Amino acid sequence: MGKILENGYEMKTTFWDDFTIADAFGVDAVKDTYNNAFKYWKHDYEYITELSLVLNWKIFQHYGSNNFLYNIYSILYEECDQWCMKHLKGNELSYYIKWTD
Repeated sequence: MGKILENGYEMKTTFWDDFTIADAFGVDAVKDTYNNAFKYWKHDYEYITELSLVLNWKIFQHYGSNNFLYNIYSILYEECDQWCMKHLKGNELSYYIKWTD
């Protein structure tokens, strides 16, 4: 059982920790972490939703303090969000929108 956030969302992955580690190594490490997570989890609607959430949270974490990480997280979030909006259907899309809206 993962950590439950204030909005009721229960964390299912280690994405937050994975990206926090990648942050210490810079933009290329963040890109690699994203590419691996996306490649392996894009067909699991719960995990891809959490990936999108974590990318969005990382945007806000780095806003005003690290423009390089802020920018890469913004780009990756947009890429992930667009993929989800195009490929998720029915209940999977509803789940995505519920947690990311």
